[in-house]
Amino acid sequence: MLQKFKEHINLNFPFLKDKKLLIAISGGVDSVVLTHLFSELNFDISLAHCNFQLREKESNLDEEFVKILAQKTSNQIFTTQFNTSEFALKNKLSTQIAARELRYNWFQEIIEKNNFDYVLTAHHADDNLETFLINLTRGSGLDGFTGIPKINGNIVRPLLAFSREEILAYAKLNAIDWREDASNATTKYIRNKIRHKILPVLKEINPNLLVTFAKTVENLQESKQIIEDKIADISSEVTQPFDCAQGDNLIKIDITKINQLSNPKAYLYQLLKEYSFTEWNDVYNLLSAQSGKQVFSKTHRLLKDRDFLLLSKNVISDEKNEYLIDENQSEITHPIHLSFEAIQQKSEENKQTIYVDKDLLKYPLIVRKWQIGDYLYPLGMQGKKKLSKYFKDEKLSLLEKENTWLLCNNENEIIWVINYRQDGRFSMKITSNNLLKITLH
Repeated sequence: MLQKFKEHINLNFPFLKDKKLLIAISGGVDSVVLTHLFSELNFDISLAHCNFQLREKESNLDEEFVKILAQKTSNQIFTTQFNTSEFALKNKLSTQIAARELRYNWFQEIIEKNNFDYVLTAHHADDNLETFLINLTRGSGLDGFTGIPKINGNIVRPLLAFSREEILAYAKLNAIDWREDASNATTKYIRNKIRHKILPVLKEINPNLLVTFAKTVENLQESKQIIEDKIADISSEVTQPFDCAQGDNLIKIDITKINQLSNPKAYLYQLLKEYSFTEWNDVYNLLSAQSGKQVFSKTHRLLKDRDFLLLSKNVISDEKNEYLIDENQSEITHPIHLSFEAIQQKSEENKQTIYVDKDLLKYPLIVRKWQIGDYLYPLGMQGKKKLSKYFKDEKLSLLEKENTWLLCNNENEIIWVINYRQDGRFSMKITSNNLLKITLH
């Protein structure tokens, strides 16, 4: 297997050569064999072991075993202990999902602090098939049936082409010791039920099951690529970037164009699946909902705004709602970037720059979000106008309103709806030698 593995690495993972690698090691046969293989091939490796404290003495014995293995193979080792059960309970996760989150987050910390290039995990062909069947029982889209990725960012899985049987045979042939996790023999977890009750039957029906499954995954991956190419073309037609004033850039989805597609719900899923939405019926229903309706994921928000869906990141609101600016300040950078410059002559105006009469200003100036009841006297217009009416006339979306800042005097009179409209009260008496230039950067 060593020669076969060497050829496999050279063919599929040539980028690992001369890199600093971190091997995730549990003490089980797969991760121990992975360590031995990379040691035999003289790669620059270190080991990382998580003690999840789920099996009392056994967990501690696993930790001692991998420490001894690190000494025998002359490799550096990182170890940590987690109270996995407490973390799972606190975050309302299953034990397995909690362990996964803790493990991968810790790996990334090690990478950043120690300049590793990749983390190697020991997932193999049987793991891949088990994951496929788990996703099948839970209901999954195409992504759930295309297998565990060989490469996912800086996570690499070099053993995916090898079966559990091959790995065990290599360990026995080379007298490699490993730790057997007793929980793997139980059927408490769904993966173990599939491993011990379902896979033996499937392999009895088809002794070459792993080979045919690999072909199936390859076919599905090719189909997935065709879909991704099609979605890229559709995306350029139905979406556009949308700069929301001082907020983050948004994605703007044209509802009319989406509804003209053969299956709007399926296309909407493909366009938005990377943004962590789970309530897909609610997402689809936004197409026919009233303006202002919205759906949230853990990371993003999708808002119906007239004929469009607006996608933006979830923003944690700032507890502080007013920012004061003293007369001697020439610049602020939070919550937005404004500069203040005393000048004698007015030059060209634009949406990012206004000129005001310094004699009309009362300090400290205030930067704040808009409130119900705010009004302004739009420069170039007669009389005052409620800010809510101004926003409506300008057809600003809810997201644009939320990301709009006001510059006011110390009596909360609006000087500037920043990036939109100046208030005329502070420019009526402008002279040629007592001006303040205010610029949004």
